Amino acid sequence: MRLENKVAIVTGAGRGMGNAMARRFAHEGAQVVVAEIDEASAHQTYEQIERRGILVMTDMSDVAQINALIDKTVARYGRVDILVNNAGVTRSLGFFDVTEADWDWMYSINARGLFFCMQRAAREMVKQKAGKIINIASIAGKGFRGTSNIAYAGTKGAVIAMTRIAAAQLARHNINVNAICPGATRTHLYETIQQELIAKRGVTAEELERRMDASIPLGRSNSPDDIANMACFLASAEADNITGQSFNVDGGLVWD
Repeated sequence: MRLENKVAIVTGAGRGMGNAMARRFAHEGAQVVVAEIDEASAHQTYEQIERRGILVMTDMSDVAQINALIDKTVARYGRVDILVNNAGVTRSLGFFDVTEADWDWMYSINARGLFFCMQRAAREMVKQKAGKIINIASIAGKGFRGTSNIAYAGTKGAVIAMTRIAAAQLARHNINVNAICPGATRTHLYETIQQELIAKRGVTAEELERRMDASIPLGRSNSPDDIANMACFLASAEADNITGQSFNVDGGLVWD
């Protein structure tokens, strides 16, 4: 029970990595705030954690809803111990295919929403002089060539930079800020991008999967639980003296 009696917010908790992290945190004793925009998947996660926490429908592109998420958490529990900024969006796009609408959509959630959620949660953590913030970035933010698109990579580079600056500026309040940079991870979003690539390249899902796994030194893509394992560590007391770091979980795809 590494997170016993902790209050943990997980954004984008309905599917994939968010679902895995919510389940793991609940298993480790935390009260989990399931923040999600999709109602069906949100309720599914909430039931999977046996309602150990609360469910707050949240659009991470809307700062008012982000503020409401933190307000409801504090109203229920009086504190925020852990924030996992996991919600994110992307699609498969070539360099010349990215539009202003694509750019604004990805930045509104992946970078802008992430920052304002981090900022609002940190206001509460300052009061208690403790807190853990875990931002989900990506190896795309470190220049991984196989990224879904350049704008997405830019948002994740911004997450890595903001993680470092936030860690420096919040350290005096005993708030740890770190990022996880997943590589290829078998999630709903990953499957959606796969389908787009299958349509573009005319290959089978099996062939696409084989090519991806062959490019990974350890020979396999991540399961969502691989990310949950790292998040649980960073949220726990075992990581009390770690801050400002961006950890790759990618089977060895990149070394930076």
